[in-house]
Amino acid sequence: MGTLQGRRSARDKARREWKDAVERGDLSSAWSKAVRMDSLTHEMQEDAKQVLLLLGIPTVQAPQEGEAQAAHMAKRGDAWAANSRDFDSVLFGAPRLVRYLTISGQEYLPSRGVSRPLIPELIDLTNLLGKLQLTLEQLVDLAILVGTDFNEGVAGVGPKTALKLIKTHGNLEKLPTRLSSKLPPNLERLRKLFLHPEVTNDYSVRYSDTNEEGLVKFLCEERSFARDKVNLAIERIHVFRSRENSKITSWLNPSEPE
Repeated sequence: MGTLQGRRSARDKARREWKDAVERGDLSSAWSKAVRMDSLTHEMQEDAKQVLLLLGIPTVQAPQEGEAQAAHMAKRGDAWAANSRDFDSVLFGAPRLVRYLTISGQEYLPSRGVSRPLIPELIDLTNLLGKLQLTLEQLVDLAILVGTDFNEGVAGVGPKTALKLIKTHGNLEKLPTRLSSKLPPNLERLRKLFLHPEVTNDYSVRYSDTNEEGLVKFLCEERSFARDKVNLAIERIHVFRSRENSKITSWLNPSEPE
């Protein structure tokens, strides 16, 4: 709740600054603030799920954390990897985490007014733990020490210091009193959130045929998308599904050979 409140406060601050920038006629600053105040509403989420359903792509409703559910599905072998910008999927035990898998390949930094390239990353949990010489439980303790979405961490302790402390002492309970006294009182609950999160096995990853008529009706008639762009997307779907053992590049660049 503290994290959510902080995000709301940041959006409210950006909204006020956006309004001031618009009134001053400073369009560049207004654009950077507009990006910060954006948020994903429940209606947007429902629309996204509806589009995926019409495309024939299965969706999964997580009981709590989406990244925990993705990690769970990867551990069961129903997915090859979890895909997220955050590292939480690793703490949830995903055997593989893919970061920055994006079509645009760029990320806009509103505070600087520039874009930076995004290079896809693959993090293998077994290799990571081996390189750090930690167990998953110790990695979670390290994260708690630095700070997560569920706790603020210990002031002045960064990733390198936290790694040294955990490797030296083994776990949070064995830290020197000057540090352990600053840890949150609900350590076991925090650990459980990562090591034993609430997930579900009630899902299907089976694809179905695209409902082209329904897709055009929803996007063009109900959400005012350009029909030519929707038709182009449908053509790409045809190309993608007509190829056996298609690669991701088949979706992004349907004109290129295998």
